[in-house]
Amino acid sequence: MSDVNRGAVDRLQRLDEFTIADLEAIRLILRGDSVIDWRRLDFGSEEEVHRFLRSHELAPDDPTDRVRMDHVKSESIAYLRRQFDYPIPRPVERSTVPELLMLAAGRGHRAMCACTILKCMHIIHHLDGRELLFVLPMSDQEVFHIVEEKIYRVIGGMLAGGFPIVEFIGGRKNKDSLVTKLLSKQETIAAQIFDKLRFRVVTRTREDIFPVLQYLAKRLFPFNYVVPGESINSIFGFKSYVERTPLKSMLGQMQLHGSKGNDLNPSENQFSADSYRIIHFVVDMPVRLPKRILDRAPTAAGPLGNVIFVICEFQIVDRDTETHNELGDASHAKYKDRQKKAVMRRLQLGGAGDLQPQAPAISSDVRKKR
Repeated sequence: MSDVNRGAVDRLQRLDEFTIADLEAIRLILRGDSVIDWRRLDFGSEEEVHRFLRSHELAPDDPTDRVRMDHVKSESIAYLRRQFDYPIPRPVERSTVPELLMLAAGRGHRAMCACTILKCMHIIHHLDGRELLFVLPMSDQEVFHIVEEKIYRVIGGMLAGGFPIVEFIGGRKNKDSLVTKLLSKQETIAAQIFDKLRFRVVTRTREDIFPVLQYLAKRLFPFNYVVPGESINSIFGFKSYVERTPLKSMLGQMQLHGSKGNDLNPSENQFSADSYRIIHFVVDMPVRLPKRILDRAPTAAGPLGNVIFVICEFQIVDRDTETHNELGDASHAKYKDRQKKAVMRRLQLGGAGDLQPQAPAISSDVRKKR
């Protein structure tokens, strides 16, 4: 286990052990919201803050990582002053990054300033990680291998620990699948393919999904790097589900701006059947690079840190729903058949309208992607 991940929770938390921060994170994942629209954070302890930083591959006790965090904080403050002449109270400016995260959980002007700085840090850190990936002499295959090692280490540990996961499938989309997918989309640009790396977790029961999501968000990816607008949730009516659990008392404390009612967010993919149910989201996952790879970077890349970001697609579903999905029109085989027929019509006849599948079980107004 790396130093960055050491100290994280080593078992699933029960729902009655969840914090408001946990519940907010899960809701963001299910809805595909952006943390930039949040008014506050909800960390209640220093340990929660440290776990959050570790999920970013940043160790609060590592001197190099503290320098990196302070650098990004200074850049954010400089940006706010340069672009907006934004006044920042001296105590806020002098705060460490963990202290800023705790401040952002409070109320008042200092809390608002802390939130504003952290939102800018979120963007700047991500831009630096993307630039670092661009300047490093690494192939996609080498990058994917590092990501897979991280994911298999965490989820493999869950399987070995007896967590309620009955199936885990991970892999890379092959080139033929990528070509077919792009031919089936209006946006035929390779940069818009999010599932070159894709992972599927099947839990024992529906009630295991929230605890598994919470665990993954602490150990594998930070919730704030879930890609906005790319989530599907056709399993949980969030509010009605939470109202039937020990989490009910937290609903009144949540940030409910922009609410979509019960927060169901079904797929709009025209090739998916009406009966298909899934939780699907895309993460730009932070990955800490080993020294042997960082040594290849040009000297000018030093200020960019040692974390890159790599897009991964995750799907989580319970065993009963997975079984139901493989029946009839909802099966993956039927989905691929509809997709291929539509692609062939498009290749031969052209026209965006020809992408509509011909199976009567498909509704075009409630689909997103699969």
